[in-house]
Amino acid sequence: VQLQASGGGLVQAGGSLRLSCTASRRPFSNNGMGWFRQAPEMEREFVATIDWRGDRTLYAPSVKGRFTISRDNAKNTVYLQMNSLNTEDTAVYYCAAARGASSSDDSGYYRYWGRGTLVTVSS
Repeated sequence: VQLQASGGGLVQAGGSLRLSCTASRRPFSNNGMGWFRQAPEMEREFVATIDWRGDRTLYAPSVKGRFTISRDNAKNTVYLQMNSLNTEDTAVYYCAAARGASSSDDSGYYRYWGRGTLVTVSS
C-alpha cells in the first residue's frame, strides 16, 4: 500500500489547511488511519486517528477542538482539517494505515506510512 499525503503549505497563524491522504489500493476501508507529525529536531508525535468506519476518532490534546479527522472510503482518502493553526503546528505531517481496523494513538500499530507533507505556520 502506498499512501500519498498532500495539502501542506505555508499559512499564517490563525489560518486553516486541509490535508488529504490517498491510499493506492483497496481495501483501504478495512484499516484504521492516523495522522502523525514531526517538527524539526523533535520526535514524531501522534495527531489524530480514525477507525475503519469513521465512528471513533481520537486527538492529541494539543489539537483537539482545532483539527478534525475524517475519511471517505469510497475515495480511499482520509482528511485532516486543521483550523486555528499556530506556529507550534509547523511540522511534516504523515498519514499512516493501521494493521487493523481500530483507531490508535500508538505509532507501532501502523503498518504503512506516507512520505509526509510539510505544514509551515508563520506568525
